[in-house]
Amino acid sequence: MALETCGSCLSCLLVPLALWSIVVNVLLYFPNGDASYVASYQHPNYVWYFEGICFSGVMILLLAVILIALECNAFYRCCQSESCNKTYRVSLSYIFASMLGVAFSGYSCIIFTLGLIQGPFCNSSSGWDYIFKDTVGGYLTNYSAWSQCAEPANAVEWTIILLSILMTLSGLQLIICFLKAAAELKRALCGTYSVFIQVTKDLR
Repeated sequence: MALETCGSCLSCLLVPLALWSIVVNVLLYFPNGDASYVASYQHPNYVWYFEGICFSGVMILLLAVILIALECNAFYRCCQSESCNKTYRVSLSYIFASMLGVAFSGYSCIIFTLGLIQGPFCNSSSGWDYIFKDTVGGYLTNYSAWSQCAEPANAVEWTIILLSILMTLSGLQLIICFLKAAAELKRALCGTYSVFIQVTKDLR
């Protein structure tokens, strides 16, 4: 019941989550706030997937607008009669849009997690490389090893903080989209059940 009464609140919540995802992903291009690395393309490979900008950013933003528009539709309600075709079309569109949100945010969350495990792309005594890639995320708690990254400054901290934020944002998007899809599926089944009861009574 709470999901049904606050469905639009969840859709609106996707908007700031998507905008923050775009902003945080852009910050990954400027390690420690230094713009000089943008021109030299000295960035981790996961940055160039644009998952924070495209998938958990722009695509989720568009889906949020679509979901809000569907919720404002006059036919968006639990159907109580046989003339429910438009209501069901809206419900199916809503479920499809929500599942797309699950796919986009889920993909982004996976990429951010893999990026966090791989570690930053930085300059060490052996040159530019992913010096923590063989630790399988073990570097996250091995603070003494972070000093191996000589350049960019604070590259490890910058990467860990931003990727953790992006993982949290995409994780919240995933949960919201999944809850909305489940709530709409329940609403659609409610309408189907209501029609079934109505038709049964008419036959009697």
